Amino acid sequence: MSLLDQANAVLKRHYGYPSFRPGQSNAVEAVLSGRDVLVLMPTGGGKSLCFQIPSQVLPGATIVISPLISLMKDQVDNLAAVGIGATFINSTLPADECERRLASVRSGNVKLLYIAPERLDSPAFQRVLDDLRIAMIAIDEAHCVSQWGHDFRPSYARLYRLRERFDVPMIALTASATPEARADIIAMLRLKDPVLVSKGFDRPNLRWNVIHLKDEVEKDSAFLNELRARRGRGSLIAYAATRKRVEMLADMLNTRGMRAVAYHAGLTPADRHRLQEAFMAGTAGVVVATNAFGMGIDKPDVRLVVHYDYPGSLEAYYQEAGRGGRDGGVAECVVLASPTDHLTHEFLIDQAHPQVEIVKAVYTFLHRSAVNGIVECTARQLVKDVAEVGGIAQADAALRVLERIGAIVRQRGRSTFDRYDPPQRFILAANPPASSEWTKIAAHRRREENRLKEMRAWIHHDGCRRRFVLDYFGDTTPIGECAACDNCLRPRRRLFNWPVRVPH
Repeated sequence: MSLLDQANAVLKRHYGYPSFRPGQSNAVEAVLSGRDVLVLMPTGGGKSLCFQIPSQVLPGATIVISPLISLMKDQVDNLAAVGIGATFINSTLPADECERRLASVRSGNVKLLYIAPERLDSPAFQRVLDDLRIAMIAIDEAHCVSQWGHDFRPSYARLYRLRERFDVPMIALTASATPEARADIIAMLRLKDPVLVSKGFDRPNLRWNVIHLKDEVEKDSAFLNELRARRGRGSLIAYAATRKRVEMLADMLNTRGMRAVAYHAGLTPADRHRLQEAFMAGTAGVVVATNAFGMGIDKPDVRLVVHYDYPGSLEAYYQEAGRGGRDGGVAECVVLASPTDHLTHEFLIDQAHPQVEIVKAVYTFLHRSAVNGIVECTARQLVKDVAEVGGIAQADAALRVLERIGAIVRQRGRSTFDRYDPPQRFILAANPPASSEWTKIAAHRRREENRLKEMRAWIHHDGCRRRFVLDYFGDTTPIGECAACDNCLRPRRRLFNWPVRVPH
């Protein structure tokens, strides 16, 4: 029996499916033949089966790189439910439990091992890899390689070491990657002549709607009405850009008789886990969240995803709105837009990607002030002595970038300045940043500005929003007559005298 026949038998035995879907079969056949593969499939398209099933017939273990603990746990739990052994190790587990799980992989009883990319930076784990017979490497949510490899999770930029170290097939999978991001993924992972499996990005069961409002008073009213209109019709998710706004909106809903919970990265891991479990059980009410409520949230009956603030990119919006309608049923994806929304995102870009002139000026000040490569300073001192820095937030952002590129190490103090403004100590690298680093910093900012520009263009687009999204992701699949966005439905509603969506 061929490996592909064995994979089909595993699929039928554990999932009851008679055969793979067309895209899945292409990916499975390629990886079983030893090829690298890049899989592009929309949410709900069955990406995970493309590595989970072949892992059960290949002679060895499959290492799965996954960005979030919750995502690892959900996949391992789902596999256990169909009788497939899988495990994960992460920083929340005690050492003896990690060793027990690794022993199950060494013995061959478990063939799927999920880890975060940072785990690969550990010399101890590198020695663990030496003891494993590795058959395949899977990079789940591979758009993170492009997004975070350039940003605040540099471990993604080092995943190419796996490709160089192990002569086994590597499969990278994502539901949202532009042509530029695909090229980035292939280059950063150093995939070898990969097979591209693309099932497109169209989600015809999602209804794309933008409601333009003049101010936050109108936006609050529309927000309440959108949620009230769909209460009791499945699960509801609302997104906002900041923790403060998430808390405010959850409080507003609760005071108006709609049960709601606030979810953001400021919560403890235990609280985030508790809220996720409540959401999956259907007892949380409306979940109002930042983008921290993201990958790994796989609930089939989400009927509404409303964005009080639109995201900073179409990639992010496609991911977040795509949490609706995973059961194939219709889901409404509503964006509330007002004229000042762009100010929030411009501020967030400044926080994550400050202008290169500011970063250079802060580094020059630190270098000039250092004694034996060490400098101590307060936030007020930076703001006072570096003319380019306009405030504490900009000083913080510049320091984070300098840490990220290895120009400084924060030896003492918090990761951000606090209101008491204590002195912080920094150690400067022996050599100043190369000119290419400054070029990359500027390029990363331009990339985020361009993403925001495209998101705003979609918000104000007067044509087919569905077609706009597909074109953005390089998907040329014809969609015929669109019945899934407000711009295309509006003329038909007028023709047939249907009610037209207007701001509440």
